[in-house]
Amino acid sequence: MIFSRLKRKIAKIGLDPEWDVIIKPRTGWFDINLREVWRYRDLAKLYVYRDFTVTYKQTILGPAWWFVQPFLTSGIYSVIFGAIAGLPTDGVPMILFYVSGIVCWNYFSSCLTSTSNTFTVNAGVFSKVYFPRLVVPVAAALSDLFKFFIQFGLFLLVYFIYLFNSAAIQPNWCILLLPLLLAHIAIMAGGMGIIASSLTTKYKDLQFAMAYLIQLAMYATPIIYPFSLVPEKWRLLAMLNPMVPVIETFRLAFLGAGTVNLAMTLWSICFALLVLFLGVIFFSRVEKNFADTI
Repeated sequence: MIFSRLKRKIAKIGLDPEWDVIIKPRTGWFDINLREVWRYRDLAKLYVYRDFTVTYKQTILGPAWWFVQPFLTSGIYSVIFGAIAGLPTDGVPMILFYVSGIVCWNYFSSCLTSTSNTFTVNAGVFSKVYFPRLVVPVAAALSDLFKFFIQFGLFLLVYFIYLFNSAAIQPNWCILLLPLLLAHIAIMAGGMGIIASSLTTKYKDLQFAMAYLIQLAMYATPIIYPFSLVPEKWRLLAMLNPMVPVIETFRLAFLGAGTVNLAMTLWSICFALLVLFLGVIFFSRVEKNFADTI
């Protein structure tokens, strides 16, 4: 009714009453316009560029920090958990074993953290300018993907050094699954982050708890120990962690050491799709009135 009246008034003064975009409130749980998100892909590129440049602004090492962090962490893990605690690594060189787990986990945790801060970090922009809000978490996942490839470059450097000097590494055809593993991590972390971001608009406690929960989840994931080390009575419970098959498949692909089965892989895939589905629905509901609650 309002649009029709406005069009008639515009037509009376001799202007073209047709327009390209009509901004109107969402009405249902499934009122999600993914085509509109694709139309704003240039904005997503700008967000990716902004995130990447702002992160390293006024730093000496710049993107090299993403080499330093996994390298130092892997070295500490090798000393504490490898040399002192004596945890096995399924016959894989320790430094390579730890780097492989850290690289995958860093992408997951970084993606989860950045998407969970969507509303709180961008509240000022969201309340003043219209654009599909899903562009922001999508851009965050893509930005973190660049960071992953920087760290993946470090992994490959260490990997090829050991590959030509150690018979313990046995790469196989599962390496071809790497793009699917990255998509799996992005979907799962993005979905969980969107849900957390939607809940944070009302419950600020979750924002403070995210870093703590992510750190706890890391110790429940086979980063510093192989999944084969988990006792049989705890194996089923450990497989409920959806990141387990991702880490184990990555290690199986590049190192030839990993415990993977169809059941826990299907569970992880279903979990990722479920949290993404729920996350998009919650996000579309919260974005209508988040400015009144945040």
